[in-house]
Amino acid sequence: MKLIEINTEDRQQVSLFLKLPFRLYSNVPQWVPPLEQDARQVLNRKRNPYFQHGEAAFYLLLNHQGEPTGRLAVLDNQKYNQYNQEKTAFFYLFECEDDLKSASLLFEAAFNWARARGLTSIIGPKGFTVFDGQGLLVRGFEHRPAFGLPYHLPYYARLIEAVGFTPSSELASGYIDRNTQFPEKIHLMADLLKTRRGYRVAPFASRKDLRLLVHKLADLYNGALVETSGNSPITEEEARNLGNQMIWFADPKLIKVIYKDEQPIGFLLAYPDISAAIQRTHGRVFPFGWLHLLLERKRTKWININGAGMVAGHRGVGGTALLFSEMCKSIENSQYAYADVVQIGVKNDKMMRELRDLGIDFYKLHRIYTYNLE
Repeated sequence: MKLIEINTEDRQQVSLFLKLPFRLYSNVPQWVPPLEQDARQVLNRKRNPYFQHGEAAFYLLLNHQGEPTGRLAVLDNQKYNQYNQEKTAFFYLFECEDDLKSASLLFEAAFNWARARGLTSIIGPKGFTVFDGQGLLVRGFEHRPAFGLPYHLPYYARLIEAVGFTPSSELASGYIDRNTQFPEKIHLMADLLKTRRGYRVAPFASRKDLRLLVHKLADLYNGALVETSGNSPITEEEARNLGNQMIWFADPKLIKVIYKDEQPIGFLLAYPDISAAIQRTHGRVFPFGWLHLLLERKRTKWININGAGMVAGHRGVGGTALLFSEMCKSIENSQYAYADVVQIGVKNDKMMRELRDLGIDFYKLHRIYTYNLE
């Protein structure tokens, strides 16, 4: 076997790195490939905003025939480390055949790269931005993942733990459908918040309305980070990227933002799930894949509820109830019948309890692992 650090300007090496999952998951009907153009941009040091504040190395393991058998990315997110006062590396994009020697070679290369940069621990799977799905799937393999969330082969946990990683946290994703009995008290609480606190949820009727929100995304998200750990602020460029993606395939009525007076103080983001179309096009948008994606956006019965937060000073007063009440009303008489509530921290007892009270069944689990490099 031959281990190489790929040159991200070498199109052939980049293609080998990106094509490996297609072989490993060729017989897995649940797997959803990434959008090809997004996957390529991740490795583009000129176009990926991450490289303005971080570094990364991409490793590829080749067999004697020159075919890829494993891959791994290791990240030094300097903005994250500065914000959290840590010296932590991330690992991401791990894919590998069921072979411990191969996994060990990949991770040893990542460990050496991180140590050379003065980093003292490594966690993952954790991506380039806060919007990347994180964690290793350890429960729910029989279900298709929500768009943007990672799906993994069941033996990956065994390989990662055999290399020496230990679990550090878990993220649960839940299921809810139109037949779930939504508690009436949630709607009553939402009405009280409107009258007593003056909260209102802005209606978005078109993509033009959403464009007006884009320039506020960074402040809104970063305000929700105050007094939290394990995250880092997003830049204006990262917010623009999210906004452009959101506008491209969002259903405006599924974007919920709470205002107090004229100031946005909380958000709940949901999107039509276009995963079935991505499977059909194998992640390719051009030349005709975009048509499949647009059609799927109009006919899918699934939504992904992915991203929620309240700014400091407005937490713990029922904002979650107001957001979900408004979301429930929006989908009541719509095409949507099912929803994935994406990646809630299992240790967030209050949030987990609130969501279970809404009738959400947590049926998928992703796990974050850690390894001490000292």
